[in-house]
Amino acid sequence: MIEWYKNIQLIVDEVDKSIKNQDDEALTLTHLAGKLGYSEFYVSRKFREISGMQFRDYLRYRRLAFALKKVRDTDEGLLDIAMQYGFSSHEAFTHAFKEAYGISPSEYRQKPVPVVLRTILRPFDCYLLGIGGTGMHESAEGVKTYFVTIPAHKFLHIRNYESIGYWDFWQKQSLIPGQDCETICGLLDSIKGKLDDEGGNEANSGSGQVMAYINEPEGRICSWGIPLAESYGVRLPADYDGPVPEQMMLMDVPEGEYIVFEHGPFDFETENVAVEQRIEKAMKEFDYVSSGYELDLSQGRVFYFYHDCTRFFKYVRPVRKNG
Repeated sequence: MIEWYKNIQLIVDEVDKSIKNQDDEALTLTHLAGKLGYSEFYVSRKFREISGMQFRDYLRYRRLAFALKKVRDTDEGLLDIAMQYGFSSHEAFTHAFKEAYGISPSEYRQKPVPVVLRTILRPFDCYLLGIGGTGMHESAEGVKTYFVTIPAHKFLHIRNYESIGYWDFWQKQSLIPGQDCETICGLLDSIKGKLDDEGGNEANSGSGQVMAYINEPEGRICSWGIPLAESYGVRLPADYDGPVPEQMMLMDVPEGEYIVFEHGPFDFETENVAVEQRIEKAMKEFDYVSSGYELDLSQGRVFYFYHDCTRFFKYVRPVRKNG
């Protein structure tokens, strides 16, 4: 099964590349199946088994996701956008757009409300804004440790006060109407201006989304004795005044100092557990006294967690000067 998750990710990456390059010939199932060395029927069946949708539906939704962001962020004519993303007419584009998002392209351009982009196959695709850091140290296990000052920003998110870990979080959220993984990630994907969005305004599925832990009185008591609420969302500029989906909350995060524990790229299948253990060890053994800092366990401080095996595994923890 892991091999096919990798194969499906190759298809997803190839689809995005071909849409961006307007290479329609490379978007056929025949071409993609040939690259993998399997029959169209077999690839189609595995794609549906893993993604939950037919390949043709995924391709249509993906074209619409790119088109939606072009409608939102440019002044290009709607017919030009329709033709660019494979729709034969303004009417066909409008019908598909409204069927997918419940709003017409012209209405969305006038008021770009959050909509669910239905192409989330890899929700844990999280990135940290390249802020830089000071006092970097790298352990023998390959974990870099450094301090950063993160500017004031907003955090748009959902939170769960009882979950333990990523999978448990989404299992519990799936029991709440409108807060399942696909819906939340799809809504977040349509939000403009995410600070961690690799690729800027490109239609990067899952990009800019991050797990976080908020020091909250109602949260579950964690291993070091403070209440943390697990959260999932996106970081936004401090002056963000855009829409907030009704099932989410928007909090102000003031400028603050953080310590980062970061491991570079790794093979998820064979190294994920070991990398997590290395980071946990680095966090446990870090000498805060010598550094002049201590963990800031004040109410409202946010702990960010980034996981992308192609780039890094990273914990970002709030700190303050000793004394």
